[in-house]
Amino acid sequence: MTDFKIKLIKYSVAAGLAIILLMLVNPFGYNNMGYRQVIESPFGTKSIVFGNGMYVKVPGSTVTTYPNLVTIAYTKQVTEATVNQGLVEMRFMDATVAQTEIFVKYALPNGEDKMLKLHEDFRNVDHLASTGLAPYTRECLKYSAQLMESEQHYSGGMSQLSSNFRDQLDNGQYIVDNFETTNRDSVTGELTKTYENKIRKGEDGKPVRNSNDIRDLGIVVRTHNIINVDYEKQVEDKLAKKIEASTRESISKQNLITAQQEELTAAAEGRKRLVEIEYKKKEEQTSQMVEAETSVKLAQKDKEKQKIALEASYMEADKIKALANAEAYAKERIMKADGALEKKLETYSEVQRVWADAFSKYQGDLVPQIQTGGGAGASGNAGLDFMQLMSMKAAKDLGLEMNVPKN
Repeated sequence: MTDFKIKLIKYSVAAGLAIILLMLVNPFGYNNMGYRQVIESPFGTKSIVFGNGMYVKVPGSTVTTYPNLVTIAYTKQVTEATVNQGLVEMRFMDATVAQTEIFVKYALPNGEDKMLKLHEDFRNVDHLASTGLAPYTRECLKYSAQLMESEQHYSGGMSQLSSNFRDQLDNGQYIVDNFETTNRDSVTGELTKTYENKIRKGEDGKPVRNSNDIRDLGIVVRTHNIINVDYEKQVEDKLAKKIEASTRESISKQNLITAQQEELTAAAEGRKRLVEIEYKKKEEQTSQMVEAETSVKLAQKDKEKQKIALEASYMEADKIKALANAEAYAKERIMKADGALEKKLETYSEVQRVWADAFSKYQGDLVPQIQTGGGAGASGNAGLDFMQLMSMKAAKDLGLEMNVPKN
């Protein structure tokens, strides 16, 4: 029993020593999600663990942890970025300055050879970020800013700045040439010099760049953001004046456009009124012309009616004349035939009527009261004799032939 206890104690001590030794040498490791491990064994071999989970290593190996993404942050805030520094000061082409807040994420290479080369150059992620990625990020932004003026950036060049920044992060920094231009003021005659930066272009028309060590290491840009650009006071004052002038110009242009529009509207309304007046006048003229034409046509119709009536009256007159001529002719023939007996009789009758009427009004004695004697030829009545004498005279004056001619 005693020997058993002694053996048990020996085994327990051995197990404990083995556990302690195992813990000290620790041949196992664990790789968390989003990280990779660079393992250097005591024998000089190197390996990379990219996958998540447990892995086995040679006891005594050195393990260096890298994140898959390295974040470079230039900001006033405190973040969990790999490098967290203050704002970047960038200078525009017009020599004005702005403080800029940016975030850039770099993805480390997935190939073992490139990752080992990166580890050989920088040894750890902090050294990589602070001496490699952060300066490269800052310089790419500055190179992008010097291609434009602050006013150009403020007036819509933000997108261009971001595009140039990303292009240099991906492909390498531009080689920029500076050009000097001399201008003479047309008023003062003073010579002024202006400077312009332009990207140098190769024969193929593509930008000429500096060598890109970051890309050569297999590091690629995953995301980039220019969050804010804080201009210096000089720029803000200049921009404020520009904005004020632009606002006045905009208002002036708007007023001009409004005035022009009102002028066009007034002109259009005037033309409309003129057209309406012209149309109304033409309508009145057309109405008057129609009325005049109608009156002319009515007058022509009336004239035609009058002409027809006149012709009818002429025809009627001709008819009456013809009838009268016929009747006269007939009477003339009759008179020639009977010696105008009928007329003579009418005249004779009228004469007799007149004397008879006159005689009827005579108040004296027709028969003499005293007769002294008479001849054989005396009738004895002087009134009757007088009437007979007058009748005979009338018959003689009329040339009345009482006898009807014999055929």
